[in-house]
Amino acid sequence: MKMKSQATMICCLMFFLSTECSYYRSKIHIKAGDKLQSPEGKPKSGRIQDKCHGPCISSSNCSQPCAKDFHGEIGFTCNQKEWQKSTETCTSLSVEKLFQDSSVESRLSVAAPSIPLHVLDFRAPETIESVAQGIRKNCPLDYACIIDVVKSSETTSGNIAFIVELLKNISTDLSDNVTQEKMKSYSQVANHILDTAAVSNWAFIPNKNASSDLLQSVNLFARQLHIHNKSENIVNELFIQTKGFHLNHNTSEKSFNFSISMNSTTEDILGTVQIPRQELGKLWPNASQAISIAFPTLGSILREAYSQDVSLPRRVNGLVLSVVLPEGLQEIVLTFEKINKTRHARAQCVGWHSKKRRWDEKACKMTQDIRNKVKCRCNYTSAVMSFSILMSPTSKTDEVLEYITCIGLSISILSLVLCLIIEATVWSRVVVTDISYMRHVCIVNIAVSLLTANVCFIIGSNFNSEVQDYNACVAVTFFSHFFYLSLFFWMLFKALLIIYGILVIFRRMMKSRMMVIGFAIGYGCPLIIAVTTVAITEPKKGYVRLEACWLNWVSTKALLAFAIPALVIVAVNLIVVLVVAVNTQRPSIGSSKSQDVAIIMRITKNVAILTPLLGLTWGFGIATLIEDTPLTFHIIFASLNAFQGFLILLFGTIMDHKIRDALRMRMSSLQGKSRAAENASLSPTNGSKLMNRQG
Repeated sequence: MKMKSQATMICCLMFFLSTECSYYRSKIHIKAGDKLQSPEGKPKSGRIQDKCHGPCISSSNCSQPCAKDFHGEIGFTCNQKEWQKSTETCTSLSVEKLFQDSSVESRLSVAAPSIPLHVLDFRAPETIESVAQGIRKNCPLDYACIIDVVKSSETTSGNIAFIVELLKNISTDLSDNVTQEKMKSYSQVANHILDTAAVSNWAFIPNKNASSDLLQSVNLFARQLHIHNKSENIVNELFIQTKGFHLNHNTSEKSFNFSISMNSTTEDILGTVQIPRQELGKLWPNASQAISIAFPTLGSILREAYSQDVSLPRRVNGLVLSVVLPEGLQEIVLTFEKINKTRHARAQCVGWHSKKRRWDEKACKMTQDIRNKVKCRCNYTSAVMSFSILMSPTSKTDEVLEYITCIGLSISILSLVLCLIIEATVWSRVVVTDISYMRHVCIVNIAVSLLTANVCFIIGSNFNSEVQDYNACVAVTFFSHFFYLSLFFWMLFKALLIIYGILVIFRRMMKSRMMVIGFAIGYGCPLIIAVTTVAITEPKKGYVRLEACWLNWVSTKALLAFAIPALVIVAVNLIVVLVVAVNTQRPSIGSSKSQDVAIIMRITKNVAILTPLLGLTWGFGIATLIEDTPLTFHIIFASLNAFQGFLILLFGTIMDHKIRDALRMRMSSLQGKSRAAENASLSPTNGSKLMNRQG
């Protein structure tokens, strides 16, 4: 009798299993956790191969149904006489399917041989109407019951949109007591749609705010997370990492360090979130916590809302780092490694504004751009919790400035070479007095200094920002700094030479002494300044701005070691000009009108050299360092700076009538010698000598 009873129970149990499985097959058509299979046994795609078959008229639309077992449709738009996919809503997921396996397991778990048959519940399962209801019923402690179904689903655009809504609902309805187990399950679901294989499908989601909703949902859920230990690695998925630690007002400076690979073939991308010590001092004595989340692929997914101020899309060039800080903390320091490490990949620090749904440049300020890393100082708010760096595209403005610089430098170098050739040609004819000798020494050294500085600039512009070029970049920057300063100090000596020449002081000084003073001022002072600048700033790696081989401005203000001496020399030269102008009014200098006119013309010529070359050029150069400087200032500075060599040739050589006269005399002398040689070769005497030799 007992054996018969057990056989009856087994038969009933088998009938129950077949009934339950039949119920779900008729309802869902697929078992949860299994991949969609085609008749051949290969996973099916939610996409279809066939496009629209109708006539393709520009801007027209059509739609096609999804593959079997997927709900939704695929939209196409006619572009250049071809149908191109524009949207996709194909999904195989549903709220009911998420908890399908969980419901079966909970009902079948009671069907053990040791339990009486009357305990089994043969009623149909209760309908689950929402995600929150299903999780509360099946896995309220860790949310793990939805992971397998989500991870086994294909990442079609429709499934991605469904999972985004799933995460959004969880963060809204189930974030009252977030444990680390819940955060891990939540992150595994998010990781599935952040996979590199899913990135391309985000573009076809009709809801353009889906990526922004995902980021906001993760941040909102993480805000409710409670950390147990002092410091923890909470989540370590491939495409999302979460870390956290406890802190208080006595905590020393804290930082989160992330290292995530973009895909299996690339090296890890680094990112750091640092909370400054002065910010931690704002905390209350009781313990608080800080959490940070890193996303390697989210930057390529996030879609910005339209704005008239920016051109979209803007490329993200680093990790997206989200932060959850205690109340009262606002300022953080973030370090990003560039994904695109090319030399021209300039960076812009930004924060994601969740309400505006776009990157906000005002949220961050770049403090350092060193080789492949960018350091940003950002303001954390409830609306701006996520940060990254954008790749600043090469704008038309940059192209115009680069075009002006290239042409200007070419003309400048050729002009300086021509200037030196002219000086060598007329040297013996123009250095008739000590003052004229020193004046042309100044011109030659000014030309040599600027020519060398321009060559160093060209060499430095060809270096990339890789680590192996750093020492070479420092060397090139040093010589550029030194020779540009030499240009200014030789201009200063030239101005001093003019004023002392008018005051009749240098006539009592020997030429050799004047040469010593000139070289001490022209090369000695720049060398002292350049060496001191390197000694102070280079130990901190702050001598050069490594997006270009030139003096640093952002971190160490090394550029002031050039700007301050240059502007001081400009001011001194203006004072010299005023002194000369005043002295021309004295009767002792000259009483005749012609002498006054000659001196005024000489002053005018020097002002024409000093003012554009020194004052205007670097005055505009300093102005370009100010934020929001008009484009006109940049163009004027680039033009004057690039054409300095031509200005030296024009005002220092060609416009000097003595040099022009000496050139004419030199040319006449050469022509005279040439004619004399021709006449000598054609003279009768030479002809008879030639006949005698032949004879």
